[in-house]
Amino acid sequence: MTFNRNSKSVGQNRNLNVTRNPRNKKKESTLDPRLLTKTAKPSGQEGFQSITPFSELNLNVNLLKNIEAKGYQRMTYIQEKAIIPLLEGKNFLGISNTGSGKTGAFLIPIIEHAKADPLNYSALIVTPTRELALQIEEEFKSLAKGMNLSSNTFIGGTNINSNFKALNRKLHVIVGTPGRLLDLADRKLLHLNRINTLVLDEFDRMLDMGFVHDVKKLVNSMISRKQTMLFSATLDPAQKKLIDGLLHNPVTVKVNTGGTASENVEQETIRVPEGKDKFDMLSGLFKDKGLDRVIIFMETKRLADQIAKKLNQVGVKSGLIHGNKSQNFRNRTIEEFKNGTTRVLVATDVAARGIDVADVSHVINYQLPMSMDSYIHRIGRTGRAGKTGRAITFVN
Repeated sequence: MTFNRNSKSVGQNRNLNVTRNPRNKKKESTLDPRLLTKTAKPSGQEGFQSITPFSELNLNVNLLKNIEAKGYQRMTYIQEKAIIPLLEGKNFLGISNTGSGKTGAFLIPIIEHAKADPLNYSALIVTPTRELALQIEEEFKSLAKGMNLSSNTFIGGTNINSNFKALNRKLHVIVGTPGRLLDLADRKLLHLNRINTLVLDEFDRMLDMGFVHDVKKLVNSMISRKQTMLFSATLDPAQKKLIDGLLHNPVTVKVNTGGTASENVEQETIRVPEGKDKFDMLSGLFKDKGLDRVIIFMETKRLADQIAKKLNQVGVKSGLIHGNKSQNFRNRTIEEFKNGTTRVLVATDVAARGIDVADVSHVINYQLPMSMDSYIHRIGRTGRAGKTGRAITFVN
């Protein structure tokens, strides 16, 4: 199956609410700040989970034990709707907010299929960011513990020579970012024609980040593909032709509309009066001990560097990730944020896609995001797994 060459990427079709200047002047968001204030309507764990326990599924005994060992008893809504049709081998389109259990929704059927036919089964999971790829493989390893299933992650920013050795053995699950995967395929090291299952995770982000042509190349090389899964937090009508070219007769599940933020996030804005020092207002927020695990988003790497440095200077322990940082640095920074060594993670949009850190109390937009989709993904880092979070957006 091939894509229609006339299909355009979402980035070419979508109204991103951005003022585009042909003279390459600085882009400014045109988001209406009034849309960024909303009272949370938390449903808690009861609203996040369905009433169906994993034990009702006819899963491999070891897989079920691993699920239970992770503390998962009942499926989330997206899992309840996705797992059975995926176990049946159907194509799938799932739209659900970040933090709703999408990773488990596709990994559990993958593990079940791999264990049933370990010699022939292989799945490729494509993600927009390195961080998300690493987290997916980590989740796979915990769910497949003791089941003799192998996996590896192939991402940019790492030594490609180490990938050669990994690809010399049978891999049931391959996780990676588009650029590195294509590089390995071009070198005849990754044989896409032998892979029978494809997962495109955070599909909307891949398109927004300019990966549409890479995704097409990957898909068109997978001539043995039998099952395709596409998961996304947002969905734009402009993506329809692209998705139709990828998914044949999919089961479609929309846990949310694909255009709204999580109901579990309390959203507010802070106006910055003319002449007022914006950084002083930001640092003042940290007098509140309730801001105990915070992600602050910036539009540029340079500003992210400056704000992280200034926060540390005023005694707010902060880490920093963006595209100019090495992968080892980014991994270490996220680990320090996870274990509480740092209170704050300062990040740009691109580097922060897919960061899955439990119990993020607040997301702060130091600048208005360029689009509503970006805003939805940013604040989706908090209020996860049925918990309540807060999002604060500074408005000049």
